[in-house]
Amino acid sequence: MIRVVVADDQPLVRMGLRTLIETEDGVQFAGEAADGREALSLIQSIRPDVVFLDIRMPLMDGLEVLRRVSADPSCADVRIVMLTTFDLDEYVFEALRTGASGFLVKDSDPTDLLRAVHVVADGGSLLSPSVTRRVIDRFASGASARPVPHLDKLTEREREIMRHVASGASNDEIAAVLVISPATVRTHVSRAMVKLGARDRAQLVVFAVQSGLT
Repeated sequence: MIRVVVADDQPLVRMGLRTLIETEDGVQFAGEAADGREALSLIQSIRPDVVFLDIRMPLMDGLEVLRRVSADPSCADVRIVMLTTFDLDEYVFEALRTGASGFLVKDSDPTDLLRAVHVVADGGSLLSPSVTRRVIDRFASGASARPVPHLDKLTEREREIMRHVASGASNDEIAAVLVISPATVRTHVSRAMVKLGARDRAQLVVFAVQSGLT
């Protein structure tokens, strides 16, 4: 059973997500919070599998909650999906860099929201190609390159695939472009993550942007 917490200061958003989650087999609604302090306390108390966390909340914003949860060893298995709106794009890159497993726009299709629960609970990251391309394009154009430890350990093929990952391409799309199998792409992505110490695919994107690979 995947336990999910929703943290958002808008009652209608919380109600909508709760109703959606309660209809999904194998998923349990574990609690909700209306502000950042309440969210942090709830997460640290019950350590859910997945958290939908609004970036902007009263008392403590979502990014600060994310920082504290990411720094708490007891919450190492908690996966956080940030909720955002297009006019808050400037916060998304920082969220990924801090440790978010992905992000969703609040008016996402219900199918995408439920898919997010399963994807991140399984250790993956939610990077919708269309939204990812928009965000990465915006930040890559203004972000200055910075050293990424162990980048020199990547093979040329791993660097190439990392660039595709940063563009928002899926494993199947990368496989089609490079004329290799999706399984081979997954292997290269996994090896790159291990070498760079990336928590998940989302942080791999961040490293690609920070290092200037994009």
